[in-house]
Amino acid sequence: VFYLDRDGEWSRLGQRILRALQLNEPGELIPWAQAAGKADIAALAEEVFAAAAERDAIARDILEGAAASLAKDGVACARKLAKAGEPVRFVLAGSVLLKQPKFARAVAKELAARWPGSEVVPLKRESAWGAVDLAKRSTGFSPQPAPAARSEPVNPTSTDIRSRLRPEGRAPLSPTEQRHPRSMNLDKLRVADAIELMLSEDAQLPAAIKREAPKLERVIGKIVAAFKRGGRLFYVGAGTSGRLGILDASECPPTFRVSSELVQGIIAGGPTAVFRAAEGAEDDRDAGGRTIQFRGIGKRDVVVGIAASGRTPFVHGALAEARRSGAFTVLLCFNPAMTQQRGVAHAVIAPDIGPEILTGSTRLKSGTATKLVLNLFTTLAMVRTGKVISNLMVDVNPSNVKLRDRAVRIVCELTGADYETAKAALEKSGWVVKAAWKRLGAPARN
Repeated sequence: VFYLDRDGEWSRLGQRILRALQLNEPGELIPWAQAAGKADIAALAEEVFAAAAERDAIARDILEGAAASLAKDGVACARKLAKAGEPVRFVLAGSVLLKQPKFARAVAKELAARWPGSEVVPLKRESAWGAVDLAKRSTGFSPQPAPAARSEPVNPTSTDIRSRLRPEGRAPLSPTEQRHPRSMNLDKLRVADAIELMLSEDAQLPAAIKREAPKLERVIGKIVAAFKRGGRLFYVGAGTSGRLGILDASECPPTFRVSSELVQGIIAGGPTAVFRAAEGAEDDRDAGGRTIQFRGIGKRDVVVGIAASGRTPFVHGALAEARRSGAFTVLLCFNPAMTQQRGVAHAVIAPDIGPEILTGSTRLKSGTATKLVLNLFTTLAMVRTGKVISNLMVDVNPSNVKLRDRAVRIVCELTGADYETAKAALEKSGWVVKAAWKRLGAPARN
């Protein structure tokens, strides 16, 4: 935020941090940081390393300063334990130093310069084993530790989204705000009849969406093209629409093993609005535009604005700014009249689903229809970019027991191998399904 104030430029690191925290504007980082705990701040280290890899100057400067500071602290400790010139071994511990080899080499290089002749090695195993060793000595018990990683000196120089007129001649009322003739007695219906009414209305949604198929196909093609050229997909919405965009975006990394950068959700009012209504946030058109600017959206990206009525100012501000930036823009709404509005977006998808059973409650049919459309966007785009073989999630991220079992079964289906063979191949391949499939060298089965 300091560099933005001074230089008028928002960095790639800033874009990453806003995405990671689900914030919309740089100014929102100030109160966030004031309330954040140490672990919340530390979790952003991953974004610093990723931005540095993308040649972000601020991130690189942070890491350079951090390496020098760590080395300086290490040498200060060494001076209290050894005399100058004596051999010293510095041990690198913690996930930042053990999982970021380039940064570890930078620290090692600084240590070598500040304490010539020193040795720098990664921690062999978790420090809790020191307590185990002491217990072993006092009790005679000899536990068998897990195999330790090789401890080799660190080389500091090596490389690694039917109306009627309103009173007083105002704009036509969106179908989402009209009263449904079938539910005028909703408050008097038997529960069984109300269930039948609601489900019968929901059953009409697929047909309404299907009538938009040519537009859906065009948008999916644009998303596929964006992914192939290094672009991203953004959903922008307020309230239920924004929450559904965030939901769909958050499911992409575990389902398709993609970066959380690839599909992003933006909600008016920021992360607080995910759980609580942010009064007035959806009416701020300028805030929608600023969000696009600060996420670094450009000509390689696709932006889907989601607004049940089609008129949400925050969404329109975002779409307008996205068009100016060269991104392909889409308005997803349930107000067919919006298709007659020129300049709103490159594509307007507006299934005619009629009024809500509960007047104006767009978390109902509009929400369900939104989820159906978003399912089409991401699922079929991922299929077209090689994330699916047959109907199998070959890039699933097996991050828990259930998903590891699914990964094994996927490899079994693809190769014809038995369960244990498939599991062994996955273990040897770092639980990457495609790598295990290749390792077993068998063709896919349709």
